[in-house]
Amino acid sequence: MQIMSTKGAAGGGLRERKKRATRAALAEAAVRLAAEHGAEKVTVEAISAAAGVSVRTFFNYFDTRDDAFVVIDADAGARIRRAVLDAPAALSPLEALREAMVAELAEAEQQHELWRLHARVLHASPHLLVRSLGAHMADETELAEAIAARIRSGGRPASATGPGSEPDEKRREALDLYPRLLAAVAGTAVRTSVEHWYARQEEAAFLDVFQEVFALLAAGLPAPSA
Repeated sequence: MQIMSTKGAAGGGLRERKKRATRAALAEAAVRLAAEHGAEKVTVEAISAAAGVSVRTFFNYFDTRDDAFVVIDADAGARIRRAVLDAPAALSPLEALREAMVAELAEAEQQHELWRLHARVLHASPHLLVRSLGAHMADETELAEAIAARIRSGGRPASATGPGSEPDEKRREALDLYPRLLAAVAGTAVRTSVEHWYARQEEAAFLDVFQEVFALLAAGLPAPSA
């Protein structure tokens, strides 16, 4: 689930905010240059210059040049997982995940141009698209683990669960399936919301579309009336 957001810039100390801003500037420069010239023609030197930093600074944030194209916001997944784990116990797993994702997607409408450019870059370079899918799958697996942990704890912090709180074998098998399905469906919900909103930007705000998608999921995807 590759969500692009500057939300994380609001938290942490000054040093951490500067680091996040630098990384975001490098990722945006990489995407814009790749959209204009093609990813294969974009160098680390060009990306660094466009972001106003040194090549040495670039490698403080990315192991390779391609990483700058693939991973826009490396911290988004961790923020979503933490929000899912910290959500009020009264929320269902679906509601907790929806609220966590809404917080990350709040700036989507302001960043839709970058979203579009990023998609264009990935689809123009098959090897980058494959790497992006790999990153998405890894992120999805970690999200499923966070959802499972929330379910096992009954929505309480992990430290509050006692030794007798582990589910029996049959329930554990169900938990293995449900978190994986919910994490996968959430990723599809984001993609569907973005695609639908792109085609109808004048009709509704992005977050309204996203909320409607999750409302349909929560209702069990009832068939629409003719």
